[in-house]
Amino acid sequence: MMGKTICTMIIGFFCWVSGTLGPAHVGAEGKKDMGGWEIHGAYNKHYDPTEFESFKGIVKKVTQVVPMPGMSPGVALIVRERGNDEDILVHLCPLWFAKPGDIGIRKGDKVKVKGVFAEINGKDVFMASKVKRGNDFEFKVRLTKDGTPFWTMTPEQLARERTRK
Repeated sequence: MMGKTICTMIIGFFCWVSGTLGPAHVGAEGKKDMGGWEIHGAYNKHYDPTEFESFKGIVKKVTQVVPMPGMSPGVALIVRERGNDEDILVHLCPLWFAKPGDIGIRKGDKVKVKGVFAEINGKDVFMASKVKRGNDFEFKVRLTKDGTPFWTMTPEQLARERTRK
């Protein structure tokens, strides 16, 4: 009986955590409110996986951006590309999916960024799928093969992707 009570408490705790810290807001009708970050939304249509590329550089700043008017804020990096004197604005994910302090990337880090370049509101940006720091850490936000954003996945899909290398 005691084991069953503890198991119920643990399951209840995990349900509470996933409901409180889950990857998206839930609106009045039970649908996710992605704040403009939807998989079929105008912003995500800029991500073309056939244009996939990567670059290396040093993080100059971890910041917040609003990629397009009306969108909820997102997390971004300003990265100075190796061998180039220009900074690249790298879009990562919605702020409600990960906070700047939670991404594991800091100012001064040497990184390899994978994703696609896009023009959004007349500005060139890099929409990241993955940011790798050294040989032991990477922050993944999209599937490489098709650009599916992690924040649009079910908790089960997300857990599976986060365990893959």
